[in-house]
Amino acid sequence: MPGRGRPRAFDRETALTRAMVVFWEHGYEGASLTDLTSAMGINSPSLYSAFGSKEQLFREAVAHYGETEGSHTAKALREQPTAREALAEVLRANVRAYADPATPAGCMIVLAATTYTDRSEGIRDHLAEMRRATEESFRERVERGIAEGDVPPGTDAVKVAAFYNAVLQGLSLQSRDGADGAALSAVAEAAIAAWDTVTAAS
Repeated sequence: MPGRGRPRAFDRETALTRAMVVFWEHGYEGASLTDLTSAMGINSPSLYSAFGSKEQLFREAVAHYGETEGSHTAKALREQPTAREALAEVLRANVRAYADPATPAGCMIVLAATTYTDRSEGIRDHLAEMRRATEESFRERVERGIAEGDVPPGTDAVKVAAFYNAVLQGLSLQSRDGADGAALSAVAEAAIAAWDTVTAAS
C-alpha cells in the first residue's frame, strides 16, 4: 500500500500577500480571522503558528506592501534626478497604482488609518509613524535638492513635504471613493504645476 503523500509546503509569502490584500480592502479591524484564513488557505492555528497574532500578521503585511505594491514612492525619490521630478513621479506613479483594477483602490497605509478602535491603538500609531516617515523622506529629498541647486535656496522643505504628502493621502482617499485615473491624474498634475509656488521662499 503506497504511503501517504507529504502535505504541500506552506508558502508563507503567498499567504502573506493574500493577507495583505484582505487588510488593504477591509482595514485592520474590518478584516476578520475568517476573512484572513479563507484568503490565505490556512486555519487559525496555522495562522497563529506562522505569524503569532493578527496584529503581527498585519505589521508583516504592511511591510510586505511597502516592499511590493507600495514601493513606488521610495523608487521615485531614489531614482529621479531632481526633487521636482522625484515628487512629480511620486504622485504619477501612485495615481497609476491607485487606478489599477488588479489591486484594491488607494494606499493600504493611508486607508487603514481610518479603521481602528481603542483595541488597536498600537496599529494606529504604527501607521501614523509610517505616514510621518513618508513626509520625512519628502523633506529630505527637497533639502537634497536645495543643496544640489535644483530647488531654490530659502525653500521651506517642511512645508513642501507636508503639502505633497497631503496631496498623496488625498489621492488615496479619492481613489477609494471611486475617482478614476483621469480624475486622480488631474489633481496630481495640478499639484505638480504648483511646484514653483510651493517652493517659493517665504
